Amino acid sequence: MSQFTCVPAARAAAEAIYDFEIPAQKPWSHIVRKGQVLRIVDSYGQQAVDTLFYRADDFSERYSAQDTLREQGSAYVVEGTALMSNEGRVMARVVANTGGAHDTSAGACSCESNTVRFGHHVKYQHACRENFVMEVTKHGMSKRDVAPNINFFMNVPVEPTGNLAIVDGESKPGDYVELVAEMDILCVISNCPQINNPCNGFHPTPVRVLIWDAPEA
Repeated sequence: MSQFTCVPAARAAAEAIYDFEIPAQKPWSHIVRKGQVLRIVDSYGQQAVDTLFYRADDFSERYSAQDTLREQGSAYVVEGTALMSNEGRVMARVVANTGGAHDTSAGACSCESNTVRFGHHVKYQHACRENFVMEVTKHGMSKRDVAPNINFFMNVPVEPTGNLAIVDGESKPGDYVELVAEMDILCVISNCPQINNPCNGFHPTPVRVLIWDAPEA
């Protein structure tokens, strides 16, 4: 495996080439070029940020949760994790993280899963899968292109039975995760609208995304 790209420990927001607040419950997407650094900030704390990555010039290559977990031999995304594609290549690396262990097994909420978990009365509530579908269609993709995702800042412990639990988030206001792109990638985010379990503290809030150019050699 290649060595980690050297990334400074501190960054000034004023030096970012892109700075955007994703409203609560909404989707977002943006191209991150190779060598650029993407920071996702949990502005208010305890907000799950469902995230997908696609190779910018070939969307058929996309983030693979299975390959990522197999490559690192761990159940969670943490500092140092290499985010792998379905072609076995590194798409990005986590180079800084104050938000704890991030889930990449529980997937995205959907209207269908909400109905199964919480009852038919929640069927028409907005969900991450719908956010993803709306956003990827802007780039010529469809719901078939929505793959298993990362849930940044979502606390999903593995119980002794092997089941996944969704419990109160541990991230604090201002916690962040920082990634350096190892290829040109399209990042797609659903700022999770879930209100039926504690992944968002039962109160979805905005998050912030910043991008910095590649550090000079």
